Amino acid sequence: MPFISFLLNILWILTGGLWMALGWVVAGIIMALTIIGLPWAGAAFANARYTLLPFGYAVVRRDELTGRPHLGTGPLGTIGNLVWLLLAGWWLALGHLITAIGLAITIIGLPFAWAHLKLAGFALWPLGRTVVPVDEAARLRHRPWRSYAL
Repeated sequence: MPFISFLLNILWILTGGLWMALGWVVAGIIMALTIIGLPWAGAAFANARYTLLPFGYAVVRRDELTGRPHLGTGPLGTIGNLVWLLLAGWWLALGHLITAIGLAITIIGLPFAWAHLKLAGFALWPLGRTVVPVDEAARLRHRPWRSYAL
């Protein structure tokens, strides 16, 4: 991890990253304890790691990463995201939003507030996406087979 990413991750942990990562862990535990939420528990734990150390990583669509259709990016992924939204996504996004508002009040907290807002969107609709290092995400943007169609 480059030094700047390391430094930003340390500051991130101090500016709300730790408690929001704990929120993702709690969501994963709750999902694991229920039968209906079990398929989402593993994703919640993986996203907790990303929420704890987001700098140096980016979120990309799974079908763009692999170059082929993925279950999470199709109709079943949409249904899964709707279930996630109802069970845990809305309160995780709300936590990121409240943290972002608190950080946006200060000038030094603005970059971290922006990061929390991006994570709020991710918290609402995480299925069909995965976390990769930023250099890999940059390579994905330049692949010739990538389709920009909606």
